[in-house]
Amino acid sequence: MRFLRAPLLGLLMALVLTLTGQAMAVARATAGPAGFAELCIGSGAPLMVAVDENGAPTGPAHICPDFALHGFDIGASTPFLPKPPQTVSRLVLVAQDLVSLARSAPRPQARGPPTFL
Repeated sequence: MRFLRAPLLGLLMALVLTLTGQAMAVARATAGPAGFAELCIGSGAPLMVAVDENGAPTGPAHICPDFALHGFDIGASTPFLPKPPQTVSRLVLVAQDLVSLARSAPRPQARGPPTFL
């Protein structure tokens, strides 16, 4: 029985593929709608409606595939901003002697670069 199952299953799959392949070829060759109208009506996602050459809808509306994944982005659409500090601090400037902060010229070393550069 096992030996018969594999060839019969293969023949059945080939028959189904042949019949459905022909139906899909016929469906592809038929004339479709003249275009699609994108409706942004404020109910959430934009809708796409198939229209004929006169602009009349020919089928049901479906969610626009360009905007379909934006529903997952609702929580991330508002950026996280830290709260501003509630206290105001004053900037205190301290005068220092700039000469004492300056470094002295480096002393020449045996393996260092020349000092005249």
